[in-house]
Amino acid sequence: MIRHIVSWQLAASDPEEKAAAAAGIADRLEGLVGVVDEIRSLRVGFDVAGGTNWDVVLIADFDDLDAVSRYQAHPAHQAAGTFIRSVVSSRMAVDVLV
Repeated sequence: MIRHIVSWQLAASDPEEKAAAAAGIADRLEGLVGVVDEIRSLRVGFDVAGGTNWDVVLIADFDDLDAVSRYQAHPAHQAAGTFIRSVVSSRMAVDVLV
């Protein structure tokens, strides 16, 4: 199984704008469950510590790297990515074997 972990730093500095952007990311990614068959599990979380931590994290599980690739190519994921790119300043990702 592959665990796909992605974190983002939000572009907004205003707390209300950051909260709206984070909620928008979560809504779009969580909405992929049941639409993209390759997703085995998916969670979105928000940083609670503040400071220089990343703001939002996605943790999703897939059967293998091919499933991750199909997920990333899925039109619904592409649409979510368009929104996400519009509200973030930085992204990091790692795919690990679990």
